[in-house]
This record gives sequence, C-alpha cells and structure tokens, in this order.
Amino acid sequence: MEIISNPTHDEIKKAAKALKDGHLVAFPTETVYGLGGDATNEKAVSRIYSVKGRPTDHPLIVHISSIDQLEKWAIDISDYALQLAKKFWPGPMTLILKRSDLAKDFITGAQDNVGIRVPAHPVALRLLTEFEIIGGLGVVAPSANIFGAVSPTTLDAVRIEIGDFLEPKDLLVEGGDCRVGIESSIIDCTGQLPKILRPGAVTITMIEDSTGVNVLRKIEQNSIRVSGSLKSHYSPKAKIVIDKKPKPGDGFLALSNIPTPIGVIRLASPDNLDEYARVLYKSFRLADSKKLSKIVVIIPQGDENAIAIRDRIYKASH
Repeated sequence: MEIISNPTHDEIKKAAKALKDGHLVAFPTETVYGLGGDATNEKAVSRIYSVKGRPTDHPLIVHISSIDQLEKWAIDISDYALQLAKKFWPGPMTLILKRSDLAKDFITGAQDNVGIRVPAHPVALRLLTEFEIIGGLGVVAPSANIFGAVSPTTLDAVRIEIGDFLEPKDLLVEGGDCRVGIESSIIDCTGQLPKILRPGAVTITMIEDSTGVNVLRKIEQNSIRVSGSLKSHYSPKAKIVIDKKPKPGDGFLALSNIPTPIGVIRLASPDNLDEYARVLYKSFRLADSKKLSKIVVIIPQGDENAIAIRDRIYKASH
C-alpha cells in the first residue's frame, strides 16, 4: 500500500484512478476515515468486506460528490428527504432511500433500500469529484477498521488497524484528524415520517426544524439493517465501564469539569459535547496503546449530540 500525505491535485487524481481500477483507497471524511471502493465493482466491494471481516449482509453506504448524483442511486425520493439533503449535505448525514437498479445486492445487503451520503471533508469531496469525472458513479466507504472495533479518526489509526491486510496498489490518503469524530446520523426516509436509525451530529431538532416534519420517535422494530446497528460495536480491547468510580491504573474519560482521581490515567478532558465526540475514539485507542485493561467513562447527559455519544459508548461497552 502507498500512503499519500498532503495530497496534491495529481495525487487525488491518482487515488481516483486507483478506485476506478478496482483498488481500495482509505480516505478522510469529517466523521471517521473510510475504506473506499467502487460501489459498482463487486470484486472491490468484496475485498472491503474481506479486509474488515464484515458480514456480507451488513450494508454499505454509498458516498457521492453532490446531491446532483442522488437520483442515480435512489428512486421515489420524498420531499422531506430532498429538504434534508439540501440542508445538511455535504455533512455527517446518511439517508436511507429506496434503491435504484444501480444499487446492487452486494452493497445493500440484498435489501430494497440504499444508504447515501455526501461527506463534508475537502479531501473526500475532491476524490469523489475526480472519481466521477473519470466515469465513477459512487464510492462505498465503511469505517477503515476491523468490523466491530474502534473507528479510526486519524490516518495512523487506519494504518495500524488494517495496513497489514491491504495490497500494494491500495492507497491511504491523509487528511488530518476527523472534525466530528463519530459516524454520520442515519435517517430512514423510506416512510411517511423520518426515523433515526443511528444517532449522530444531525439531530431530531435539526431534522424537524429544517423540514417541518416530525421525526418518528418510537420505533417498535427496525427491519432495515444499517451500519452500527448491532448491540456491540466500536469496541476497544479494554473493557468499558460506565459511570463508576475509577481505580488507580484505570483509564478515565469524562468532561473537563470532572476531576481525575489519584492514580487514574486521564485519557481526555473534553470541554463540551462536540469535543467529547471528537476525542471519544482517540481515547479508546490511546487506552489500547497503553495496554490498559479498563476504561471508566462518565457519559454526558442531555439530548441531541449527547444521544449519539451515549449510543457509541453503550455499544462499545458490550
């Protein structure tokens, strides 16, 4: 594999051609780093599943460069879904829509819907644009890590996590630390009302304020499989313990107004919820690099962004 730091225009074009030729390219988004492959190339997509150890019925999200590409991948798009796309793309939001004929079973997990996103990171947008210029239609890009493990928010985390499983013509593209730090909100837009299937930076209030449509808050049973929907996910090697008093030698993550007990290893001290989300996975990886056996996490309270953070922590603790 080749690592591209501070990618130039020519290097972005090289990465786009690598995708078109069927190779894998890890690249940054504003949420986490993704492991990208041509969404229309079944062999490339199969390699993503293999590298990650991901179940093949677990669907992938298609990344496109702009809303202009949406109707290639989806049909019967509701008015509120279009409103969301216009408001929050590029950004940390995935829409679940009825799939077009372009979206094959090997990316949808044989479901009749497909997840679509326009990422906000400038490197990702440049890469997707160049890929489309040379005839590409979309890039699937799940988090660039082993399935169920901590998502990477730096290129070095990608290299450590999956570097040994990549081939010589695969690429890793540098783009700095991820600004958001947790995965996109996933919103089911296949019904009369939107449903949040995975919480993220785009919240219930934001959805309702931008569309005038109520979010369906009570979901009796979710029949749609989406990324991050399993009870156990995002897990470090260390055991996660929630809202307990840490003991000497434990790792500790909490908001900055909560003091660190003597002998406890402070992993991060975020000042607010945005920073908490940004450092969450880095803290988990730091604990593993220090070979800690336990991480005590004091979860943030409240609605909106706190919901997404709690979702990741609870799943990591299973």
